[in-house]
Amino acid sequence: MSLTREKAQLMSASEIDRTLVRLAHEVLEKTKDLDLLAFIGIRRRGVPLAQRLARKIETLENRKVPVGILDINLYRDDLSTVDIKPVVSATEIPFEVAGKDIILTDDVLYTGRTIRAALDALFDHGRPARVQLLVLIDRGHRELPIEAKFVGRTVQTTDIEIIEVKFQEIDGMEKVLLVERAAAGEA
Repeated sequence: MSLTREKAQLMSASEIDRTLVRLAHEVLEKTKDLDLLAFIGIRRRGVPLAQRLARKIETLENRKVPVGILDINLYRDDLSTVDIKPVVSATEIPFEVAGKDIILTDDVLYTGRTIRAALDALFDHGRPARVQLLVLIDRGHRELPIEAKFVGRTVQTTDIEIIEVKFQEIDGMEKVLLVERAAAGEA
């Protein structure tokens, strides 16, 4: 029994890839010192996003860009409503954060609360020179004063609509969907 119904496919695999190429170019244009650049993906779908962007920049610039993985579960402000025992996965940042120009990546920017938690978690690992946010989809409805510097696509949504990003690495498929919560009688 599905609690959502698909309304539209917003992006195909090729559209996602073209968007990531554009975002990689934007990051390069706005980065003064590539030696300081590093990506940190917010676990789950921010991670493949960060890894793909780092590979694209490596192809374009012939240089490796470090990538880290950030788990924010213990930093969420809704921890008591998520689960009795939240699943905590490892944060893996194999480089020194201090002084780096960090591009924090996530799939969808919504209220801003995930990013607030990510910033708290990130600063526990050191003080970067700069942190910029990159998201594949910005759907609006902010509750906190958080804005992405790099946005793949802006999608206006209602409160009952949800953006579902599907990445091959996690979901076995590649697309972005707009879904809607089903009414009680429809589910």
